Amino acid sequence: MQLQLSTWPEVEEYLKISSGIVIPIGSTEQHGPNGLIGTDAICAEAISKGVGDETEALVGPTINVGMALHHTSFPGTVSLRPSTLLALVQDYITFLTKAGFTKFFFINGHGGNMATVKAAFAQTYTHLSELQIPNSDRVQCRLANWFLCSSVRNLAKELYGDREGSHATASEVAVTQFLYPEAIKNVELDAQLPPQDKIYGPDDFRRRHPDGRMGSDPSMATPEHGERFYKAAVKELSQAYREFLQAE
Repeated sequence: MQLQLSTWPEVEEYLKISSGIVIPIGSTEQHGPNGLIGTDAICAEAISKGVGDETEALVGPTINVGMALHHTSFPGTVSLRPSTLLALVQDYITFLTKAGFTKFFFINGHGGNMATVKAAFAQTYTHLSELQIPNSDRVQCRLANWFLCSSVRNLAKELYGDREGSHATASEVAVTQFLYPEAIKNVELDAQLPPQDKIYGPDDFRRRHPDGRMGSDPSMATPEHGERFYKAAVKELSQAYREFLQAE
């Protein structure tokens, strides 16, 4: 059940059964020569919908643009400042809390969002308390990164070994290939693995990683692999969501 495909009476009925909602969050950024710019949002949205189908959870609208300032030297990247993303997440939670939701399960597809989203949770708890919104003391938020699921990491190690990398990874490219086979890009990549340096500013990032990859070989990705990653993430995160709803 997707929020944007529902009517307000349907949401009102849903809230009689559950106060939980799944919110996909990703990024719009470069993913190397053969990775789609929307990879992080595409993966998070699809996996969130899968979790929604599996658990009968309501799935909110995807936050498609994240904190990707370090990728902005590559054409096509769109980024929010950390302060903007923090405010956006806080507004999502605040107005959904006013509607009656208290359990917020964010499924994330971008590592660069993690610190800001966790900071947004901390700030939002206090903000809700100050507003004195009913049941705000019962609000709980969790950030679940699909790419850090143990089943996903184990499968990536099995399929790609040390060629998975940390950005423009084979696993995330594979998921987009499974979801959008018509958009597969056949690009010849340098066989030598790019470095996995620390991340600083955008110009420094492009100097260190001229084709956008970090330690990855996404030429190994296939749609068949992507289906396996998708199913593994949906299964693990569905269980995590159920446990989150039951937790005090």
